[in-house]
Amino acid sequence: MAWAEWEQLKADAVANSGAHMQLNKAGDGGGGGGGGGKKGDLTVNDTALSDVRDEASKLNTRLWKEGRVAVPTSETAAGNLTSQGFDLGGALQHVADRWDVQLKSLMDACGHIANHMDFTKYVHQGDDQYVRSRVSSIAALDQAFDDHNAPKGEKNKADN
Repeated sequence: MAWAEWEQLKADAVANSGAHMQLNKAGDGGGGGGGGGKKGDLTVNDTALSDVRDEASKLNTRLWKEGRVAVPTSETAAGNLTSQGFDLGGALQHVADRWDVQLKSLMDACGHIANHMDFTKYVHQGDDQYVRSRVSSIAALDQAFDDHNAPKGEKNKADN
């Protein structure tokens, strides 16, 4: 491609700026962002991630405080029933044990969600920075193609 052609393409792009491709951000009203804050293809909505993380942490805390309320009582009742010779004591102990296992699984899942939101936020911020640096290098490349860097013969063609 000759320098004159490059300059013509750049001029055409400026003239047609009403309809152009945007490489570094989403168009107004389009997708590519989670609402709030700056918009871009890889925008992470910190508020949304933080809200999910906070709710998962709150649920984890509530499960520990409120989900285990019946376990000690059930275990005591199961022990008393077993000592009195009732088969129901063993069944009640089994239910209490299963409840505790399921509760811990649910709490682990809440912890996993909270940790994953932190990880997601961190990874996407890194991706956004990487893409931003790559797009800015395109602008640096464009500067290398201005008239000041054109070969001597091409500069005169661009002026004509």
